Amino acid sequence: MQSPDMNTLLEREIVLSRVVDAPRELVFKVWTDAAHLSKWFGPQGFTCTTHEFEARVGGKWRFDFKGPDGTVWTNRVVFLEIKAPERLVFDHGSDVDSDPNMFRVTITFDSQSNGKTVVTLRQLHPTRARREAAIGFGAVEYGYQTLDKLAAHVAGLS
Repeated sequence: MQSPDMNTLLEREIVLSRVVDAPRELVFKVWTDAAHLSKWFGPQGFTCTTHEFEARVGGKWRFDFKGPDGTVWTNRVVFLEIKAPERLVFDHGSDVDSDPNMFRVTITFDSQSNGKTVVTLRQLHPTRARREAAIGFGAVEYGYQTLDKLAAHVAGLS
């Protein structure tokens, strides 16, 4: 099987990054603990209700986002790699089997010398068109809102 060239991958990728004023062990923990995730995960005005959570390779996180207008989006994450406190890799899509719009997420947690953590979130969509649809839906803005909520949540834990 031939691997895709770099340009093809870049056409399918969304990358977000934020510095969080907390040590990476704590930042990683709030990404891998359902009690924390339900408090901060999702854009401003959205709630996150977890139905199933197992933070292990092959484990699932099933949850609903409820938007400010009452719309509910079902979600399923399947964990592919968990390397504490450095890296998470998972597939994310709707809570249905064989979701054709599922995308791969890679999150890295890098320590700065000042004790803060750089969180870099990469979404790799199945096609360029799906990436464009995600951007059109607000994936970048909503992603940054989610990272802002993460930073506020860990600030409240310090």
